[in-house]
Amino acid sequence: MGSLAVPDPADATARLLALVLERAPRTLAGVADELGLVEPELAPLLAALERHGLVARDDAGRLRPGPAAGRFARSAVAREELAAHAAGALRRLAEETGETANLMVPTPDGTEAIAQEDGRHLLGATNWIGRDIPDHASAAGKLFLAHGVSGIPSRLQRFTEHTLADRPRLEAALATVRERGYATLVDELEPGLSVVAAPVFDAHGAVVAALAVSGPTTRLPAPKLGLVGRVTIEQAHAVSARLGYRGALEDALA
Repeated sequence: MGSLAVPDPADATARLLALVLERAPRTLAGVADELGLVEPELAPLLAALERHGLVARDDAGRLRPGPAAGRFARSAVAREELAAHAAGALRRLAEETGETANLMVPTPDGTEAIAQEDGRHLLGATNWIGRDIPDHASAAGKLFLAHGVSGIPSRLQRFTEHTLADRPRLEAALATVRERGYATLVDELEPGLSVVAAPVFDAHGAVVAALAVSGPTTRLPAPKLGLVGRVTIEQAHAVSARLGYRGALEDALA
């Protein structure tokens, strides 16, 4: 077994972060091998990166970029550029669903719309631009939580009787989001509002944004949410492809 004194901890920590940002998820054993370290030597380096939100572990213990790293990465993709890439997809979403379509990005306080395309209906049309919405009460926010872009806060505010303000219920819902590839919100932020959101990935496979469709629950009943979800996945994948993502659409729709 090797010595627990890492020759250059700063260099090793930087290399560890670079490996995780380059490709994720990664196993502890795999990273240790690439760095020429044993896992006990890796532990303090990893702990420092986790404390600062630069690296996080998924449910299987594999390493992924943490929420802080995600925020830094998103700053490299200017909001204006992201909105330009998503403009066509937003138009098609609004046309196909008839509802309001938004481009959502994570913020330190939740999720925010940075672009919007209004649908053909007057009822339910709301300007979401610039509004910060807590992740647990946002369809896009649930995506960011499910993919580890954001962390679940210690306090979950209840907005309606349907808000997922209980951590175990929220975690179960996030597992469903990961399984089906899109998130829904039904009467959880305010009564009568339903939303569907699908993730936008960058060239490295990290979630950097989401496309969301919102409208009155009366026009988006449960059976329709699944149909809108698939359409939203398709358009979100088109934006991801423009950002250099090479994942297969068939996998997302499986």
